[in-house]
Amino acid sequence: MITVNNVSLAYGKRTLFKEVNLKFTPGNCYGLIGANGAGKSTFVKILSGEIESDTGEVQIPGNARLAVLKQDQFAYDEYTVLQTVILGYEKLWKVMQEREALYAKENMTDDEGLRVAELEGEFAEMGGWEAESEAGTLLSGLGIGEKYHQKFMKDLEGGEKVRVLLAQALFGNPDILLLDEPTNHLDLESIHWLQDFLEKFPNTVIVVSHDRHFLNQVCTHIADIDFGAITLYVGNYDFWYQMSQLLNRQKKEEKRRSEEKAAELKAFIQRFASNASKARQATSRQKLLDKLDLDSLKPSSRKFPYIGFKAERDCGRVIASAKGISKTIDGLPVLKNFDLTIEPGDKIAFLGDAQKKSVLFEILGGEMEPDAGVVEWGQTITKAYIPKDSSRYFQTELNLVDWLGQYSKEKDETYLRGFLGRMLFSGDEALKPVNVLSGGEKVRCMMSRLMLAGANVLILDEPTNHLDLEAITTLNTAMTDFDQVLMFTSHDHELNSTVANRIIEFTPVGVIDRRMGFEDYLASPDIRKLRDEQYHGHVRLVLED
Repeated sequence: MITVNNVSLAYGKRTLFKEVNLKFTPGNCYGLIGANGAGKSTFVKILSGEIESDTGEVQIPGNARLAVLKQDQFAYDEYTVLQTVILGYEKLWKVMQEREALYAKENMTDDEGLRVAELEGEFAEMGGWEAESEAGTLLSGLGIGEKYHQKFMKDLEGGEKVRVLLAQALFGNPDILLLDEPTNHLDLESIHWLQDFLEKFPNTVIVVSHDRHFLNQVCTHIADIDFGAITLYVGNYDFWYQMSQLLNRQKKEEKRRSEEKAAELKAFIQRFASNASKARQATSRQKLLDKLDLDSLKPSSRKFPYIGFKAERDCGRVIASAKGISKTIDGLPVLKNFDLTIEPGDKIAFLGDAQKKSVLFEILGGEMEPDAGVVEWGQTITKAYIPKDSSRYFQTELNLVDWLGQYSKEKDETYLRGFLGRMLFSGDEALKPVNVLSGGEKVRCMMSRLMLAGANVLILDEPTNHLDLEAITTLNTAMTDFDQVLMFTSHDHELNSTVANRIIEFTPVGVIDRRMGFEDYLASPDIRKLRDEQYHGHVRLVLED
């Protein structure tokens, strides 16, 4: 159990938390949510002891082991992958090191012999004999195959390191597990494996995530950060969302009624304050007015941007066909003789190999030429593209208004400011230089550019990256409502489930193309068999319900 007593934290005049009191109990998984900047990661650091609060304390039983998903990808560069995972259980690692050092001696003293006997008991009690096997199972479940286990961490790619650090946090059945964005850099199969692991995990889990489906699958409670307070709700993310919308409507209605009452009281006081016969009534109404605490009736601080895609004209009957597309990157073939026909109404979710997807989207979006093959678009088609990494669009000192003006037929500043305001850039924020924007702000700018395009074919490569839950929810609705053609990649299960009507997956040895929804694709026995065959001999991961 973790007990949080009167925890407060402020940076300057900004209060993140004020007198927070909570209990996180074993057997439950708590999803920690809040708007960008609300303090989710900071609160996790307070719980882990990485930073101290201004007031209050966090109490954890002395015999409880706490594990945290580390964020420093370079901290274990001199260790092998297996060693890095076992290092997650620090006490076991120290026992292993001391035990090995003693066994390495040619001659042991009597005291050293007694110490070895003690260490053997501790080693067995902490599961030392199964440590490498357990670490290997965790790594394989997260897509890090056996061939990587003896490699040094410094030889891995960034995404691979993140998976190893996640395995490290999960290792050894910790009593308390703190996970900040654990699904980052995971593919759909690994996310599913992690969901299954956490659903069976018997101890306390506190997790920060922007993946709504993940939160729905694993969470028994939601801890919502808003206005410096943290409120616990029983249930998963969808339950919290519906409950919060209801409470928000009630609070707004209550505030409206209170404001009307306050205005009525003020008018009465002004009218009769100088009238002796009415002075007593005016005084009583003044006391009533003083008791009205309008500031306490706050609707949620959540801000939802407006995202809506409207094509200037319908696609028509001919969309596009790609024939014999091949592309080699850095001497390695990425696409080879790839064919694709896009039909009216297609909303295609692309799964599988990330590089293949991104290279294909660069070609379809007109940002890259294939080495061989051709893409033919229908005469009525206008397309718009958002890459996974949009930083190249922001290497300028233009402010937001001028930057967006490059992509707008309407150049009036008031119009552009209004457009930016709907994307939560109001007032002076609209005059910030775009080269200092955060990742989430850049994505919202790209969404503005996309909406201005009025295109009838949208190509979106991981569009939810860097967005908060509010923006992801709005984007999901916009993509669902768009009535023309969509091609997209996403690790967001909910987005895939609610938008896609066709699935194309790049496997290690081929392509699977099916006109069906995402959930049907996952559930189909035929697809499972086909995927298993195509992944055989590689990282073999089979989706389960």
